[in-house]
Amino acid sequence: MRNVTVNLCALMLLGHVAFAQNTLSKAEQHRPQYHFSPRAHWMNDPNGMIYYKGTYHLFFQYYPDGSTWGPMHWGHATSKDMVHWHEQPIALYPDSLGYIFSGSAVLDSKNTSGLGKNGQVPLVAIFTHHNPRMEKEKTGKHEYQSIAYSLDEGKTWTKYAGNPVLPNPGISDFRDPKVRWFEPAKKWIMTLATKDHITFYSSPNLKDWAKESEFGKTIGAHGGVWECPDLFPLQHNGKQVWVLIVNINPGGPNGGSSTQYFVGDFDGKTFTPFSTDTKWMDYGADNYAGVTFANTGSRTILMGWMSNWQYANVVPTSPWRSANTIPRELGLKEVNKELFLTSTPVKELDVLNSTGFTVNKLAVKGQYDLTAKANNESGLFRLELATQKADDFSIVLANAEGNELVIGYDKKANAYYLDRSKSGTIDFEKGFGKRHTAPRLSTTPTISLTVMADVASVELFADNGLTVMTDIFFPEKPMNKLYLKSATGITVSNITYKTLKPALSNEQNN
Repeated sequence: MRNVTVNLCALMLLGHVAFAQNTLSKAEQHRPQYHFSPRAHWMNDPNGMIYYKGTYHLFFQYYPDGSTWGPMHWGHATSKDMVHWHEQPIALYPDSLGYIFSGSAVLDSKNTSGLGKNGQVPLVAIFTHHNPRMEKEKTGKHEYQSIAYSLDEGKTWTKYAGNPVLPNPGISDFRDPKVRWFEPAKKWIMTLATKDHITFYSSPNLKDWAKESEFGKTIGAHGGVWECPDLFPLQHNGKQVWVLIVNINPGGPNGGSSTQYFVGDFDGKTFTPFSTDTKWMDYGADNYAGVTFANTGSRTILMGWMSNWQYANVVPTSPWRSANTIPRELGLKEVNKELFLTSTPVKELDVLNSTGFTVNKLAVKGQYDLTAKANNESGLFRLELATQKADDFSIVLANAEGNELVIGYDKKANAYYLDRSKSGTIDFEKGFGKRHTAPRLSTTPTISLTVMADVASVELFADNGLTVMTDIFFPEKPMNKLYLKSATGITVSNITYKTLKPALSNEQNN
């Protein structure tokens, strides 16, 4: 494990000067410009995401003493718009009960926990304590659930004196509690990852938990351990439908970490899926451990960790490692009488839009160069594209060094793809430089795409978010060239291109 010493003032200056000019230093050349990343050191799963009094809180798995995984803390960042993030002091530190692993946070508006005082409504964090000493004893009881609370709108946190609130019954992987209030039964529901399945627990007060049911031992993908679940309702045709997402590592459709989901009913005790098919929320390699914000009303908004356990510890970034995906609004769409989860960029991201262009009815056969029209040295852009027919085509991001990131559609396979085999630095892990594919789920004759590109990532939302792919990449220089290609020929109904402004505001507020 490599320790990193950082001059925070110098980094802050770098953030406000170098980033604003889009002239990144060699060390920072892959720093995301509108995705959250910590100023320094290691980050993985988003935790405890909650909206309260006009502020979005993002907590995250954090190791402040190195840039590879280590004893976990809860880092903390806040935002008014989910676009401009401000890193805050560490929220939760390891203690005698163990490291602070993943979990969630809720607004206990009814003060069911009794932790509120003098009329102050408590925010309650529910998280996994991971005890390394007990892990060495191999009893299988080294993970258990604990709580902490905040009475100052999330600024500081106090751990509950009665921790743990949910002891381990003897399951080695017993973690990542996602808690929500279930109004019909007036109780809290905890969705917990328990090795190779999900276990649901309930509580009247966030302190005393009872087992309700289990799900998934014989359903879904089982190529790796189940982690970071979430259970939430969505509306479809005026009816409430429940979605259960489960992260799995390894076993994803394109290798390593990924997120599967199930659509069905939940009655406060048991989740019943409508089908037993395995569905994937994101077919790219780099959207893992995503969960939804609490307390966002009628909107359901998810952010994920933009990396993969196959290579997260060795990606060529310094002095930080990892970033989050953009926030995505979730919905449902019916295809052939089956419901699928959709993900689309939140509307708040529109604040990033800068100069751009629109082209209508463009016939492309061979290569069409959009570089001059885009006139974008940063490589940050949003592109909306619609076709008249679903024919072969690709969108190529490139630079003068010969690096290419290819986004495309293969008609014969009826599949979208992201190809990062020539995207720049790929030799840090043997499986990184590959082409990733995703089945096209839409049955419409036309294609619509939204592409969000940052300096070291691309997020593809196809057919109004029905098929989604997220990949990171590490070019030698910014991807400032842009091409459309089609060997067979394609007619593009319209293209809208917007250069995106950086959104870095990662100063620490002490």
